[in-house]
Amino acid sequence: MTFVSRISAMLLGLTIAFGSIQASAKNIVEVADSAGTFKTLIAAAKAAGFADMLSSSSPITVFAPTDAAFAKLPKGTVENLLKPENRDQLRAILAFHVIPSRVAAADVPTKLTRVQTLNTSDTLRVKRSGKSVSVENARVVKADIEADNGIIHVVNQVLLPGKSH
Repeated sequence: MTFVSRISAMLLGLTIAFGSIQASAKNIVEVADSAGTFKTLIAAAKAAGFADMLSSSSPITVFAPTDAAFAKLPKGTVENLLKPENRDQLRAILAFHVIPSRVAAADVPTKLTRVQTLNTSDTLRVKRSGKSVSVENARVVKADIEADNGIIHVVNQVLLPGKSH
């Protein structure tokens, strides 16, 4: 086998390998769904017509509350938000959890910083202390879960716009 044919074979192998990686890549909704602890978040995203945005190819960062975080809300809150007449309020809450760029935990500044959310009238307060990241009054309990269209940081509370600014 000549040098050129060996290089061609290597490139073909790399193309096949990377092609299979991309084929198995998952977007944020698929990653969250496979975790099994974000059922309420996914139901809310679907009810608000927000799931397509979380599945898009635009790079985003999601501060994702778990089902346990949603359970901390006052009784009946989630059910009320899922009603069609409250769709705009639900969309605003979900948008408050999303930054329109990819931000790893290590990229969060060590001083309190405001970052723009998808809802352009809202900003989130974020801060990193060592390996610990906080957003508003919530704590990131698991950081840097990769998806093909962004990063998920799991938070221990539902973030509500206007509550702690």
